[in-house]
Amino acid sequence: MVSDVDRYIAAGTRENTRRSYQSAVEHYEVTWGGFLPATSDAIARYLAAFAGKLSLNTLRLRLAALAQWHASQGFPDPTKSPQVKQVMKGIRAVHPQQEKQAEPLQLLALERCVRWLDGQLQEARAAGDAKRVLRCSRDKALILMGFWRAFRSDELTRLDVQFIQARRGEGMRIFLPWSKADRDNRGATYSAPALERLCPVDAYCDWLETAGIAHGPVFRGIDRWGRLGENPLHPYSVMHLLRDALQGAGLDGDAYSSHSLRRGFANWASQSGWDQKSLMTYVGWKDSKSALRYVDAQADFRLPAL
Repeated sequence: MVSDVDRYIAAGTRENTRRSYQSAVEHYEVTWGGFLPATSDAIARYLAAFAGKLSLNTLRLRLAALAQWHASQGFPDPTKSPQVKQVMKGIRAVHPQQEKQAEPLQLLALERCVRWLDGQLQEARAAGDAKRVLRCSRDKALILMGFWRAFRSDELTRLDVQFIQARRGEGMRIFLPWSKADRDNRGATYSAPALERLCPVDAYCDWLETAGIAHGPVFRGIDRWGRLGENPLHPYSVMHLLRDALQGAGLDGDAYSSHSLRRGFANWASQSGWDQKSLMTYVGWKDSKSALRYVDAQADFRLPAL
């Protein structure tokens, strides 16, 4: 029987993190055949065995999982030894990897995407295609809220009607009980603007009215018969929904991911004159490094007239 202490300890760990760490430990024990608790030499040999086969980020995740396992079991952490650090440094030198970043969704691409979805909505209503009406209305709201609020895919899929107040022409307030950057589960409240066009508030209200949603998850799955589900979309679905909409609008959907919404807003805000502090406050970034990763540098190569 699970005790209250165990239940709260489990609740204090992100489900995705728990699954990732469990998978990493299984990879070390089962796939590689390692033993726990481990020595620093064993960890170093494990890293060397998969250098070049796994990405640097994956190897870092493996180390974090093994470090957490040793800490939780009361053993010394072998991943912090000089030997392991030197091996990781060598792997970075021998197997350099360029960090992949999603293509930012520019405002013109967003407009084309939404215009295409609006056209699909009109056609679906005229044809009495209730399934396509639901899909287009949902996807339009998800994309506009994702862009103007710079939400991650997991944040979009965890939005709940009870935590959102929206008024057409005024704006909306969104409460997230926790997020990736909110390690203490304190929750945070975000605002989103009401705009003359590409409005996330109108799109959200239209979606709730179309789907008849009064409580529970905002963005849900729709089955092949056009029935709206009770459970929220999976975070991985956001990328596919965005790509499908961009593809329909005649754009290269494969160039984008769910992070394109967040990067797109950050670049739009920077190009619109937002200072770094305002951008960080709006998005919820705690340090400048996070903000700089999402904003492309704007270099001016225009030459003065002779």
